Amino acid sequence: MKRQLVSLAALATASALVLAGCSSDATDSEPSADNSDTTITLWLAGGDTPDELRNYLKTEFTKETGANLDIQQQDWGDLVTKLTTSLPDANNTPDVTELGNTQSSTFTNVGAFLDITDMYDELGGDKLLQSFVDAGKVGDKNFVLPYYFGSRAVFARSDVWAAAGVDTPTTLDEFNAGVAAVNAANPLNIPGFSGFYLGGQDWRNGISWIFANDGELATVKDGTWTSTLASENTLTGLAQLQDLYRSASNAPNDAKDSNQYIYLNDSDEIKDAEGAVTANTSLSAATIMAPTWAHWSIGTLGTDADGKATRTWDDTKNTVFALPGNDGKPAPVFAGGSNIGISATSKHPDLAKSLMKIIFSEDYQTMLGTNGLGPANSDYVDSLGDDQFATALIASASNSKLTPAAPGWATVEGSLVMEEFFSKIKDATDLKALAQEYDKKLTPMLNGE
Repeated sequence: MKRQLVSLAALATASALVLAGCSSDATDSEPSADNSDTTITLWLAGGDTPDELRNYLKTEFTKETGANLDIQQQDWGDLVTKLTTSLPDANNTPDVTELGNTQSSTFTNVGAFLDITDMYDELGGDKLLQSFVDAGKVGDKNFVLPYYFGSRAVFARSDVWAAAGVDTPTTLDEFNAGVAAVNAANPLNIPGFSGFYLGGQDWRNGISWIFANDGELATVKDGTWTSTLASENTLTGLAQLQDLYRSASNAPNDAKDSNQYIYLNDSDEIKDAEGAVTANTSLSAATIMAPTWAHWSIGTLGTDADGKATRTWDDTKNTVFALPGNDGKPAPVFAGGSNIGISATSKHPDLAKSLMKIIFSEDYQTMLGTNGLGPANSDYVDSLGDDQFATALIASASNSKLTPAAPGWATVEGSLVMEEFFSKIKDATDLKALAQEYDKKLTPMLNGE
């Protein structure tokens, strides 16, 4: 099956320039005996990959190839823009790059990544997380593969829930009612308190209620995508979400899904080594949703041997669990995590393939798990351990979902149209009309028009 190329104009900021630059001048030479003067570049998004793992990649790559690895961290906020401008440029492209799973379909559809179908089985094959694999495929060809998975779970101040007289929920209906009850009780009399802190623009957590009611953001038929916000099941989820915004959350309409964990921590003033205040936290919510690795930022404030601020989880105050559904399973939540692939314009594709083999090795996959990041290969999921965080991650990931694998989805994310739509849900007087309005905006974007 040929790769289905989408309209350049339609992909706008996310991918128009990528296709223009994919007439690669990459070399395809085998790694030589002496690569000491050769350096390839790996882009990692955000700070989720710990220094220990980065150092391991550099060391192992040099040991196996003789070449050098330059790891550059990119911010998630402008990753799409940087990929759009850099991937087509053989002189500036990263040889290997991490990117969001929801961004993968757009870039693979315009030819931004090297076909690595011949490596698929060697890198894990069908043991890899298939929803992420599918996001990086065009037809029967593999272009990007899973790097790590995360999943969103519920973090709660169990002490505040107990003070409000509300038990841990076992169904989604119980959760909805529970956070509203905690919000109404506000047992600690905290100004601006939220039983469930859910930002008005936080669509990545909000879509869980759409999925839990068997709704979809979009559907595809004969290669054409249609936005389905106004469908019956999706509207049911949006109505529940609107009720949560009104009855359980005092988060602003323009709040996104970043750093919600700070609202669970007691009032603390964080200072750097020179004594300057770098952050303030203040308990103002009883419940949030966040990727499970957020637990490193929740708990009692302290400092490590170097004077760096740390948090210690306190089981007497905090709990974590998968958002419950109403069918005995965890509710479907947005699958967090990343994919990774080789730039189609890399001048060192064979060295880039060597790096991919290290990333998908047992040693590195196990290191991901021991650092709280879900390994791409299911053989190594046990490395996550069996504590409450691993349990919540595995349970929530078991029923997680990705956003539509439409060729224009990266454009949708880059336009912030989902944030715009969700910010209007709380105050909407006619949810169906609002949903229909945004279906008209989203459908052409999904199809690259």
